[in-house]
Parts: sequence; C-alpha cells; structure tokens
Amino acid sequence: MRSFSVSADVFPIAGRFTISRGSKTEAHVITVRLSEGAHHGWGEAVPYARYGESVDQALVTVADEQAFAVAGLARADIPTLGLPMAARNALDCALWDLEAKQQGRRVWQLAGLPEPRPVITAYTISLDEPAAMARAAAASGRPLLKLKLGRPDDDQRLAAIRRACPQARLIVDANEGWQDELLPRMLAACEASGVELVEQPLPAAADDALLGLERRVMICADESAHGPDSLSRLMGKYDAVNIKLDKTGGLTPALAMAHAARARGLKIMVGCMVGSSLAMAPASLLSPLAEFVDLDGPLLLAADRDHPLRYDGSLMYPPPPLLWG
Repeated sequence: MRSFSVSADVFPIAGRFTISRGSKTEAHVITVRLSEGAHHGWGEAVPYARYGESVDQALVTVADEQAFAVAGLARADIPTLGLPMAARNALDCALWDLEAKQQGRRVWQLAGLPEPRPVITAYTISLDEPAAMARAAAASGRPLLKLKLGRPDDDQRLAAIRRACPQARLIVDANEGWQDELLPRMLAACEASGVELVEQPLPAAADDALLGLERRVMICADESAHGPDSLSRLMGKYDAVNIKLDKTGGLTPALAMAHAARARGLKIMVGCMVGSSLAMAPASLLSPLAEFVDLDGPLLLAADRDHPLRYDGSLMYPPPPLLWG
C-alpha cells in the first residue's frame, strides 16, 4: 500500500533575491512524499506566480489526486491529472526517487543517462545598482556569473561588473525586462563585455521581434519555453533553451525536451527556481546534456535540506543517495 503526503515548506534566502519583476527573502516550495513498504521517495517544486501558480493552489490540486496516487500513480499518468506544472514536477520526481530505491539503483541508471559528474554552475548576482552588483560579483569569486538585469541602464551594470571581474564568464538574464527598442544597445553592451548568453531579453508575448535579428551573443528562451511542445515556437528566435523542471512538469518531460531541443540544434541550459538541494538533485541529471548549468539555488539560501548537495565553490557534485535518486 502506498502512502502519500504534500506539504508547504519555506527556506530563508541569504539576503534578498531580486530580478526585474521584484524581490523576495524566502523560497516557498511544496514537497511531495510517497512511501511504499520500506521505501520512500520525495520531490520538491516551486510554484511560480509568473505562470499563474501558487503554493496554496498546488497543495489543493495535489491533495485532490491523493486517492489516485495511493492507488498506484505512475509517471506516465501525471500529464492526465490536469495539475499545475510545478505540482507535476514534485510528483514526477518523487516517483523517480521511489522507483530507484525500490530497485536499488540510481535514477540516472533508470533513465539511461550518463553517470553524473561534478559540474560548474552559474552563480546569480541579483539586480541592483551598478556599483552594488559589481561589488557582489567581485566578492563572490565565482568563475561563471549570471547577472540579473532588466533596466534601461543595464549597459552601465555590465561595464561595472566586467571591470570588477575581468576573468569571470558572464551570462545575462533580463527576465523579460527589456523592450525591443533597447535590444540593439543592450546586445552591443553584452558583446562588449564578453557575455556568452542572454536569457529572455524580451517579454514572451513580444519575442517575435527576435526573428531574423542579427546578433553575436546567443539568446536563450526561458519564459518563452515550457515543455517539449513549445520548441517549435522558439525556432528562428532563440539559439538556446533554459529547461527547468518546474516549467516542464518534471524530470520525465524535461529529458524529452532536452533530446528534442538538441535534435533541433538548440543549445541547452538547465536552470532552476530558487529552491533547496532536493529541487536541484533531479535537475542535475540533465547536466551532461547541457552547455550551461544554472543550479545555484542552495547557494542562495540561508538553510537547506538534510544531506544537501555538495558545492565546492561553484563546483556542484552529484546528489547523494540520502538526498534523492
């Protein structure tokens, strides 16, 4: 007999996390737990207001499926439940974890993936005034920085950060914060600062302006990209896609999306919302398929799960079995 529970959990952020849409000081997540006999599986997700999701909504909708889950929910059943994507993710990852423990194997083996290795993750610098961002970037000492931008004076932020961190690799995330009339100037500033990739420069509803746009910096879809069925709408606009399990609805569709994106010639970033090590663990299995890894959620927290992921600076190690998978 399978038992099932879902809860809301809160993790304090170390300081304040700020993007173009606002700031927060806590990460609010849902945790799904499944047990069958002596085996237990769990998964974490971050319902995101940008996609019309909330923790309260996820709790209610997942709880509504409890009888079905206890009766023998399988990963293939999750898309039929009509759940929000974050709720699907937590269920999917809990089922992967449970199945791995029942079989005495690791999830990467069940999924036919390469054995995960330590990998460099980007480290996020929150949106702030240029001098403050430059100080934070320099103090971090990280080799790969992800800069949260989305303001008309972002060229000043880029110049200040590059002066402060002449050796760091840079990624930019505008979180839909630029307008198309700003784009040529901002892309030129990115090129001048040696930025390797720009995430979601324009609002998803206005990204047709990217069609045919000449650029020397890769542009990556984030808010415009969801599950595998969204890829066809990205072609001709984007060079890469940010795959997040909370957007795709779990590890299962994320893997399908990664393979489909590579088949279409798109580069891959594996990304995250701000969550604990439990949320990063399944996403980390996508790392061998990705050119860019952005799984720094636990590095931004003041507290984490038990048996957390190990980070040596920006070097992220594979998840320990006591955590997940």
